[in-house]
Order: sequence, then structure tokens, then C-alpha cells
Amino acid sequence: QVQLVESGGGLVQTGGSLRLSCAASGRTFSSYVTGWFRQAPGKEREFVAAISRFGVITDYADSVKGRFTISRDNAKNTVYLQMNSLKPEDTDVYYCAARAGGLSNTANSWGSWGQGTQVTVSS
Repeated sequence: QVQLVESGGGLVQTGGSLRLSCAASGRTFSSYVTGWFRQAPGKEREFVAAISRFGVITDYADSVKGRFTISRDNAKNTVYLQMNSLKPEDTDVYYCAARAGGLSNTANSWGSWGQGTQVTVSS
């Protein structure tokens, strides 16, 4: 079990940038694969990006490839999502997640979740 707290959400204009942070505590951070998901009202939680325990392997949803970058700093127990070239369709609540094992794009397979941070991209 690991506790996750997201920060960095906000309101930005189309084409702008935002960096989300997720601070973890409770267990050895490097024991967990971490990732980001997003969810709009009335929709299923959608995979955004994931990163392996030591940052060697990353995975991205097709919709964010080339625009978003996931990274982690195990010494700071923190995972980041750098979001560039933001679009109105990126407007969602973004959730940090952690799991044991390998990378996954299935929300139900992730055991630890933050409370979410709102990202709104204006047109």
C-alpha cells in the first residue's frame, strides 16, 4: 500500500503546458510501477502514461504521445507528468496510480490511487 497525492492541476489555454506532480509515501517508492490516468464526467477512467520502477521503460496512450512526458524521481518519492501542447480534449481529472508488477493500461489492475487533480484547457 502506498499513499499518493497529486498536485499541479489548473486552468491553461490551448497550446499551453502544465506539470503534474504526485508525491508518494507509505512504502519504498521504487517498489512500484507508477502511472497517470484521467477521467471525464460520465466516462471510464482512461490510461495516459506509465513508467517502470527505475524509469527505464515508459508507455503512453496514443492520444498523448509526443506531447506528454512521464518521469519519476525515486529519491524524492515523486512521479511527474509534463503536459505540453495541451488541447481542450485533455480536460479531465488526472489521477496518479501505483501498482506492483509490470506496466499496465487497465485501470482496475492498479491498486493505489491519488484523489485526482483537475486539468482544464480552455479553447
